[in-house]
Amino acid sequence: MGLNKSQGNMYDFVTHTWNTIKGSCYHDCSYCYMKRWGNQKPVRFDSKELKTDLGSGNIIFVGSSCDMFASDIPEEWILKTLKHCENFDCKYLFQTKNPERFMDYIDAAVISDKSVLCTTIESNRWYPHIMCNSPRPEQRARWMSEIDCIDKYVTIEPILDFGVNEMVDLIQKCNPVQVNIGADSGGNKLPEPSWHKVQALI
Repeated sequence: MGLNKSQGNMYDFVTHTWNTIKGSCYHDCSYCYMKRWGNQKPVRFDSKELKTDLGSGNIIFVGSSCDMFASDIPEEWILKTLKHCENFDCKYLFQTKNPERFMDYIDAAVISDKSVLCTTIESNRWYPHIMCNSPRPEQRARWMSEIDCIDKYVTIEPILDFGVNEMVDLIQKCNPVQVNIGADSGGNKLPEPSWHKVQALI
């Protein structure tokens, strides 16, 4: 599909999305927007995407449709994706619920000087029927805390009911330069916090 104009409402700073890794995501979160199109094909690497001209001056969300740092993704696929990114003068957003794997690629040129690293933390609480195969939120925060010298974001979407003090602790542990908050826009009937609690978090 090549370089796609960004149409999401969470990241208004992102200009495009690009996906080399496609198919069913290992994390299998119950609210994943990709599920609206039914069952996904098995995860795969689309080598045709390596012919994509990523342009110049774009801000590209790489891996927006499948978590490219999930534990089942082969290292070769990630390296090929990062190598292609290096060829273009763009900024890249990499987001994962498995930020432990960021550490394996932190020395890649594109990771160190052209990127923002982001993790999702929907809540400080563990909701196994919603988060499914994802690492626990406290694990994600601990792994993000080990990354420095690179801009980091935390995205809280969809926001699930949480404890205010505990949630603040997790976010601070990540030491992000930006925090993004979004609701259950997909209407998945998730256990959402009250607006008063969201305001307290903000």
